[in-house]
Amino acid sequence: MRAMTVPLSGSAQAFTLSEFPDPVPGSGEVLIEVAAAGVNRADVAQRQGTYASAPGWPEWPGLEVSGTIAAVAGQVGDWRVGDRVCALLGGGGYADLVVVPTTHLLRVPESVDLVDAAGLPETVCTVWSNVFMTAGLKAGETLLVHGGGSGIGTTAIQLARALGSLVAVTAGSQRKLDVCRELGAEILINYPEQDYVTELLRATDGRGADVILDHIGGDYLDRDLQALAPHGRIIMIGNQSGQQATISIGRLMRKWATIHGSTLRARSDEEKSEIVASVAANVWPLVENGQVTPVIDERIPLTEVARAHEKLEASEHVGKILLVP
Repeated sequence: MRAMTVPLSGSAQAFTLSEFPDPVPGSGEVLIEVAAAGVNRADVAQRQGTYASAPGWPEWPGLEVSGTIAAVAGQVGDWRVGDRVCALLGGGGYADLVVVPTTHLLRVPESVDLVDAAGLPETVCTVWSNVFMTAGLKAGETLLVHGGGSGIGTTAIQLARALGSLVAVTAGSQRKLDVCRELGAEILINYPEQDYVTELLRATDGRGADVILDHIGGDYLDRDLQALAPHGRIIMIGNQSGQQATISIGRLMRKWATIHGSTLRARSDEEKSEIVASVAANVWPLVENGQVTPVIDERIPLTEVARAHEKLEASEHVGKILLVP
């Protein structure tokens, strides 16, 4: 099989097309013939040498795929060769084939394009585990999503709206805000031109957001506290700014606020299995009925992965970028 590997960490040009023997599934695992792989910020960090694959997974990037089951081992329940699936991985998705535990699989509904389904596992599992399982967003509460036009953002908007919450977003262009509006976001903030704290407080009559999903970090964190409602929860899923944060402890205390840090890749396989099971039970019905859909910016050939990474790093995309073998 072919895989896009990174022999030496570096720029987007560091990828090399490599060949390996076809992997063989063990007990409780299936072999997926990859239809597409999602591209994520964690893949960029891995390419740069700062975020390795989870233990036991291939060393090259790729945290989510869609495809068909090509082979099965024992102890796989009702999964069969030919089933349409998407999967959460610890690495190795940038390839023709990948072995995945059955507990990381989700069945792709007939209503969802098989290639586009590669844009679901990482974003849905991230949003569900953080915004709902951890922060406990409830119907009637307000969610603020930074980067509303991203893969995470477009998923968070749809999921929160489907479950009855008000959604506010920040984004860097009117084009991205227009997509966010179409998906159901009601408070739209163009962050290069507007102060998101001021705009959010104005739109919520001074109350602020009950939950904030932040991947920027740095000085955003103290501003998040300013924008937070009493008893609000901030979920940090990244530090794209690369900066350290300084916050007002007094403000944190006066708002009875919670700040929770989280990564998905670094969780154990057992934790990921629990998240996937919860997604299957609570989110997948919304995918099946079309309330939550993958928003795809572009399908790019696997061998053009450098272009995909350059586009992601430039934040030129809306929704997900997919690699197609």
